[in-house]
Amino acid sequence: MSKTKKANPTRGLELSMILFFLMLFLVVADQFVKYAIDYSMEYQSTIPVIADFFSLHYVRNTGSAFSLFADKAWGISLLTGISAVLGGLVVILMIVACAKRLKLLAFAFSLIAAGAFGNLIDRVRFKYVIDYLRFDFGNYTFPIFNLADICAVVGTFLLMGIILFGKKYFDNFWSSIADKKAKKEKARKAEISAKPEKKQEPAEKEETEEVQDTEEPEGHEEDESDEEPVDEIADNEPDLAIPSNVRPGNLAKFDGED
Repeated sequence: MSKTKKANPTRGLELSMILFFLMLFLVVADQFVKYAIDYSMEYQSTIPVIADFFSLHYVRNTGSAFSLFADKAWGISLLTGISAVLGGLVVILMIVACAKRLKLLAFAFSLIAAGAFGNLIDRVRFKYVIDYLRFDFGNYTFPIFNLADICAVVGTFLLMGIILFGKKYFDNFWSSIADKKAKKEKARKAEISAKPEKKQEPAEKEETEEVQDTEEPEGHEEDESDEEPVDEIADNEPDLAIPSNVRPGNLAKFDGED
């Protein structure tokens, strides 16, 4: 008989912890290399590693990866905000991928987050990013970059590969997010539909009070209508006034005659 393996709920937590430590290690390594470059090299200085191909060249980049937007005055502020938002969003996506135990996708997100936070620290501290890796191809010099850029680019290409060649793998990830959103939407609609039902009781009480208030004047009208015939009878009774020429002593005569 084949034994069915039970899903271990702690695997997602273990994977997320491993990737958090990997992301932290990459950020610390990036900051350490930048500190070493800034401490040991002068600005705009070059240390050849492979002649006419690869060298360490210290520059301060106010733009994004590969010195994009470096010539824009607003570039550093824009890129700082983008890095912060992107880094937080990617970390959330990494946690979701870990919960679904999608290891390759979670790994791609961890690399992108490490690159975003590595350069974000520089932008917050110095208002620029330290770049130092330079490649020359004849007369063409590739834009100078750093370790954080490598992490972000590798993670992005890995994510693109998953989207293009692992559609079912990627669809499984987004379907889980869509299911969670649908459940939250249903719960929100249920709460909204339940609120008016709770408010109906006070409304019914107010309606009954209004009905009672409207019935009370009708009762008063009935009482007045009952009193009206009594007044009419009193008005219709004959006047029994005593003639003025009859004296009090002669009242007995009138009674005897009757």
